[in-house]
Amino acid sequence: MELDTCIRERRSVRRYTDELVDHATIEKIIDLARFAPSWKNTQTTRYYVVEDADKIAKICEEGVLGFEGNQKTLAKAKQVVVIATVNKRCGYERDGSFTTSKEDRWEMFDAGIATQTFSLAAHSMGVGSVIMGIFDEKKIAEIIGLPEGQSVSCLMTIGYPKFTPDPVPRKEVADLLTYVE
Repeated sequence: MELDTCIRERRSVRRYTDELVDHATIEKIIDLARFAPSWKNTQTTRYYVVEDADKIAKICEEGVLGFEGNQKTLAKAKQVVVIATVNKRCGYERDGSFTTSKEDRWEMFDAGIATQTFSLAAHSMGVGSVIMGIFDEKKIAEIIGLPEGQSVSCLMTIGYPKFTPDPVPRKEVADLLTYVE
């Protein structure tokens, strides 16, 4: 799949077939996602693939702050990817001071780049995904046993799409671009 096609055709997928994405495919996706750029090449993004139905149900019931949209998606999901970040590396110097005025918020920037790279790699292999940002970070960490020193950045469901969602309208380039001279 050509890159421009992959970018244009990738959709947020919330309904999947019953077929699990096999581990070899997930590893290929992460093999590509690991090439996402990161702060001083710190590579702090980690991927936790939850396949245990009881844990997914607990995430659905207790981990998304009662947000119905995420609950509907999670209730049908067979695989959930918890994107996590190793704390206190992105945006920091070795002495613990911040390099950037963004301070520790740069971690989320790196996690976002990695998550989008994961989504595009998945799409290129026929795997759908949806990125979810409404969740209880501490509850998700507890449910999956996230190691100390890491934080949950986002949740994603993955699977083979039941159907391809229609494209949504996009703003025109002229609405998004400003040249500063």
